[in-house]
Amino acid sequence: MTASVATVNQDLDTSSHARRAFRLSTPAALRKALPVSAPLAAQIQEHRAAIRAVLSGNDDRLLVITGPCSLHDPEAALDYGRRLAALADALGDRLLIVMRAYVEKPRTTVGWKGLLHDPHLDESNDLEAGLRVSRRLLIQLAELGLPIATEVLSPAAANYLEDTLSWAAIGARTTESQTHRELVSGLDMPVGFKNGTDGELGAALDAIQAASRPHSHFGMSATGEAALVVTNGNPDTHLILRGGRAGPNYDTNSVAVAAKALRTAGIASRLIVDCSHANSGKDPLRQPQVADQVIAQRRVDTSTIAGVMLESHLETGKQSLGPNMRYGVSVTDACLGWAPTEQLLRQLAAG
Repeated sequence: MTASVATVNQDLDTSSHARRAFRLSTPAALRKALPVSAPLAAQIQEHRAAIRAVLSGNDDRLLVITGPCSLHDPEAALDYGRRLAALADALGDRLLIVMRAYVEKPRTTVGWKGLLHDPHLDESNDLEAGLRVSRRLLIQLAELGLPIATEVLSPAAANYLEDTLSWAAIGARTTESQTHRELVSGLDMPVGFKNGTDGELGAALDAIQAASRPHSHFGMSATGEAALVVTNGNPDTHLILRGGRAGPNYDTNSVAVAAKALRTAGIASRLIVDCSHANSGKDPLRQPQVADQVIAQRRVDTSTIAGVMLESHLETGKQSLGPNMRYGVSVTDACLGWAPTEQLLRQLAAG
């Protein structure tokens, strides 16, 4: 544990599995140190409203959420962001492009948990530095004019980052979590719930309904105290199809089944298709094929598919953490490189 994190150490448990606590900056302190300016806050609100309009069908553009599987190199992230911002301006009449900027990563067992948790990429777990690096980077990306998206993984982290975001996702592993459903019910932005890793829709449908309603739950205040948090419910929750262990679910029949299930549950039937993960068989080069089929469906029926998600970086593929790492290559899931990403986005706009 690095010195920047270990400012205060408190034993929490006297058992053989003792825990230790290290004081971190409060959300209020970090927001003061790294503020979102008034013009940027207004821009983020405009981006949230634009995404809501697409999800509701009041804007006929295609929502495209694209970016690295995870951010590990701020320089490469900003390089990608500048390229994407230029493309978003060029294609803005047909596509609403949002940058995927994930600073946390869920792990099936163990592994690197993301820039927020381990910004030095050395298992030092300097969470204080990670919070600062992540917030600064998200602000810098938003200042490029892009709407920013992330996955909400650690509920406490949302207090530090939510004012920089225009859209968020709840991953397949956490869609069933009551804690995340309660958290989403108080977020002032559109949030998508992914279907479970088994491919079933039930947990996501339950989550959408639960998060749309008011809740009172345990949480943390901006000044770091334990708090009772009271929420109004989030009306902008929606479904993300990402496939599952049984295979993909972006085909015409699967989309129709999902839309019917949403309507039966009394939920708006517009949804997003994740072109990576199980829908691409985790092969980044198959993402354009998935997107093509999704757009073919949208040409026939514009009422159901509101958008797509892509995993994309500067270079195709992935790499392991260590010395001599390649610039612009993912360290988690394999991504589509920039050149094929740009080609795909232009095709989506044309289509």
